[in-house]
Amino acid sequence: MKKLSVFLMVIVCIFSVCLVGCKKKTDDNTIRVSEVTHSIFYAPFYAAENMGYFDEQGIKISLTNAGGSDAVMTSLVSGNADVGLMGPESLVYVRNQGMQNAPVAFAQLTNCDGSFLVGRNDEAQNWQWENLRGKRIIGGRKGGMPAMILQYILEDHGLTLGTNTANGETYIDTSIDFALNVPSFLGGTGDYCTMFEPTASQTELDNQGYIVAALGEELSDIPYTAFCSTANYLNNHGDKLQKFVAALKKGYDYLMAATDQQIVDSLKPSFSTTSDELIIKSVKNYIRIGAYADSFVLSESAWNTLLDILDNAGELKGARVSYTDAVNTQFASLV
Repeated sequence: MKKLSVFLMVIVCIFSVCLVGCKKKTDDNTIRVSEVTHSIFYAPFYAAENMGYFDEQGIKISLTNAGGSDAVMTSLVSGNADVGLMGPESLVYVRNQGMQNAPVAFAQLTNCDGSFLVGRNDEAQNWQWENLRGKRIIGGRKGGMPAMILQYILEDHGLTLGTNTANGETYIDTSIDFALNVPSFLGGTGDYCTMFEPTASQTELDNQGYIVAALGEELSDIPYTAFCSTANYLNNHGDKLQKFVAALKKGYDYLMAATDQQIVDSLKPSFSTTSDELIIKSVKNYIRIGAYADSFVLSESAWNTLLDILDNAGELKGARVSYTDAVNTQFASLV
């Protein structure tokens, strides 16, 4: 996850901000949100925005796609964003790099891995993880949550990980750039590939692969994505964050009860180039596996599972970060 570069970027950014001495002011009712990527995996948030629930609370959202957790973290600590939507593992990394007063998670959005395992054959009816013995899986980048969770699941099922598939080892290929994972699979590389929606469903519709398993169904109760902010912002703008979480809850409730057309209506403004069919199929797949957290409270047990996954993958380069240091539940517990 380029953890060292995250820390260095943060330090450089903070230093630059200090030299400037001031930042562009925003409207008092605006919350600047930096998201790690733009994905249907975060649908309750977009539904809340598009259905006007933030407006009802008297707040406005200024949304920026940072394109990575390191960039989200940098935006937060430099003061260029008020809230960051990212994987909470980033909170572990920066604390173990020595960052003082690091951001904390205040509302969990997704509570399992949102990636689906796509294979070249339709195995859904007789799927078992043993099918992956001696296979090569394009699993994302090293240190990324899909690869680490996949490793955790495979080892739990007694599979031996390695690179010699001829000897029955299962190979999680993390050497391919994330943006090239799917094109590489479609081009013939590997036996399986982890994909998020709507890419997984599109691959099925194109008859180029089949969804055989959902990582989130196999291993749930993981704080996969959460809204984070600095302690300073939480202390000084708690009223705005409480309104933010209340609007988010309305977005979640709406989506859980929505008809197909309502799903499209609430998400199309955020995914204008995605077909209605894919929006519906993607959201229903995520609802089916329980991906959208029904409680925004990030629990201590879920936090400990996250630490177990990082430790198992060899990515916990330091202490097991305390739950009370990294998580704030005061806002999420009230909705």
